[in-house]
Amino acid sequence: MRAPTLLAAALLLAAGSAGPAAAAVLIAVDKSSQRMTVSVDGRVRYDWPVSTGRDGYDTPGGRFSPSRMVVDHRSREWDDAPMPHAIFFTGRGHAIHGSSHVRSLGAPASHGCVRLAPAKAALLYSLVKAEGLGATRVVIGGDVMLASRRAPTRAVARRAVEPAATRVSRRPAWPGDDGWDGYGSPWPAARPVSYAPTYSYGSPSW
Repeated sequence: MRAPTLLAAALLLAAGSAGPAAAAVLIAVDKSSQRMTVSVDGRVRYDWPVSTGRDGYDTPGGRFSPSRMVVDHRSREWDDAPMPHAIFFTGRGHAIHGSSHVRSLGAPASHGCVRLAPAKAALLYSLVKAEGLGATRVVIGGDVMLASRRAPTRAVARRAVEPAATRVSRRPAWPGDDGWDGYGSPWPAARPVSYAPTYSYGSPSW
C-alpha cells in the first residue's frame, strides 16, 4: 500500500483529535495529491486515487459528518447521471461516489463530488454502512491548483509510453467532455452542442 501523503496524515491526526470521541472511520481527501486515505480505528487501511472538483466546481474543504447514503443515486442536475454508492457529506449535495471515469482519477475532473473507482466506492460504502454514519468523518484539505498544475505532466508521461496507433486514434478532449458527474457517454461522433444547465448549490443532490 502506498504511504499516505504528509497532508493526508495530518488531516487524519487532526480529525482523530477533534471532539470528545474519535470516529471509527476517517476519510481524508487531499486535493493536492488527488488521493484519499481511509483510516479505521486510527489505522490507515486504504489509499486510493480520486478526482475532486475541476476548475469552477471546487470540492469544499473542511471536516464533515456524512448525512446519508444512497446505493444507486441519480443526479437530477446532470441528466439523471448515475452516482453509485454515494455517501453525501454536505447539505449542498457533495458526495463521495463511484465513477466510470477511471482514467481521470488522480486529477481534478468532477463537478465538486469526490469520485472513486466503482469497486473502491462499493468497498467504502460497505465499510461506512457497517460502522455507521455517526462513526464516520470526512476531512478534505489541500490545494486543487497544485493537482491541476501536475496534470499536464502526467498526461505527457502517459503519451510517451503509448503506442503510436493509440495516440493517433485518440481525439483531443473538449471542455466538459466528461459531461456528467460520475458517468459519461462514449466519445461522440461530433462535438456536442454546448448548453448551460441551471444549477444551484442549494439543490439536494448532484
